[in-house]
Amino acid sequence: MNKNAKKMGYSFEFFPPKTKEGVANLRETRKQLAQFNPEFYSVTFGAGGSTRDLTMETVQEIQTEGFEAAPHISCISSTKQELSELLAAYKSHGMKRLVALRGDIPSGEASAGDFKHANELVAFIRHETGDWFHIEVAAYPEVHPEAHSASMDLSRFKAKVDAGANSAITQYFYNADAYFQFVDRCDKAGINIPIVPGIMPINNFTQLARFSNICGAEIPRWLRLRLEEFGDDLQSLRALGIDVVSELCEVLIAWDVPSLHFYTLNQSATISTIINNIDN
Repeated sequence: MNKNAKKMGYSFEFFPPKTKEGVANLRETRKQLAQFNPEFYSVTFGAGGSTRDLTMETVQEIQTEGFEAAPHISCISSTKQELSELLAAYKSHGMKRLVALRGDIPSGEASAGDFKHANELVAFIRHETGDWFHIEVAAYPEVHPEAHSASMDLSRFKAKVDAGANSAITQYFYNADAYFQFVDRCDKAGINIPIVPGIMPINNFTQLARFSNICGAEIPRWLRLRLEEFGDDLQSLRALGIDVVSELCEVLIAWDVPSLHFYTLNQSATISTIINNIDN
């Protein structure tokens, strides 16, 4: 629909599978998404480092398939020594891109590790490895749920950029104006790294509502009410979700965003349909 859509770059986020069935499913998902020539695949990192080994295994397998892998790295519950060893391991395996996050504190965990904020992690990565890694960080167009104000959230984002971040991936959103306003505020604050929109497909309303309550992403009232109406009619819900997210992507592409980053939840069907919609 958009004449520039075919030039758009895509990247995809996965979580590391814990079962043989999950591994097989993710391989098939990657096979389906490979047709879109992704810039990279990112792989999440469980709370407190709970999936560290699985993340490593997954990114190594992605690399053997000929794609760039970007492991998430979190400073929560990690010591400087542990992080230094992890960085050395990723570097030794030829990884060139990281997604650096503060991470979530596991329930009941007393220690937050040697670093409390993502900017400290970014600075540590730069100190340990120089310019070896392209560092992605998180951005929140609708404000981080723990931030006391939008201004505080922006200053914390700027601290990550000043510490050496190369680019950012946003939390997902369904209101394009939130992204546009955020980018404008970043520009005025002297933040000039690429800020890539994070895109969440709509496959399950209960799951989406739970995610959104945790991360602070707003589901517009009109959309929430429409999705609630469908109940167990997943076919109709997903059809609406595809239309809504396809239109959102087209608006973003028309605004000349750097690329689009999809949160896949290790599924490819809905995302493939969305990309085919905006590419044709």
